Amino acid sequence: MTAQVHVPSLFARAGTASLLTLAVTSSMLAPGLVDEAEAATHSTKALKVAASKKGAPYQYGAAGPRRFDCSGLTMYSFKKAGKKLPRTAQQQYNKTRHIPKSQRKRGDLVFFHSGRSVYHVGIYAGAGKIWHSPKSGDVVRLAKIWSKSVWYGRVR
Repeated sequence: MTAQVHVPSLFARAGTASLLTLAVTSSMLAPGLVDEAEAATHSTKALKVAASKKGAPYQYGAAGPRRFDCSGLTMYSFKKAGKKLPRTAQQQYNKTRHIPKSQRKRGDLVFFHSGRSVYHVGIYAGAGKIWHSPKSGDVVRLAKIWSKSVWYGRVR
């Protein structure tokens, strides 16, 4: 036996429906929609966490809360947003849903690669910029994406 959803009656009262009702309704009508919205919320939170670490010194192997390497910053930021990421940039790339540049959104991960190897990661901030922890002697900062050799990933 399958459950039937009477769509007209659900949306007839949409003006008075709560966001929760709409989210539940949307998930029944368009599976995956709520997952995308939830992913966007986690990504937005992670982006804010990364930005809040502006000026924190780079340290190889560090994952916060005061010092970071590149993947340590992304791992820390998403953990604070409620999502678990693996430790290295390559592992993080392997774990994300790969998306084309045309679909990138604020909070997506930006992976810098040489051939098939990922060597750096940051969090997309919009307008062609990322928050990242660049290298020894530098600090967490906002920077323009400097290479065309990048891939994009969305944390699920």
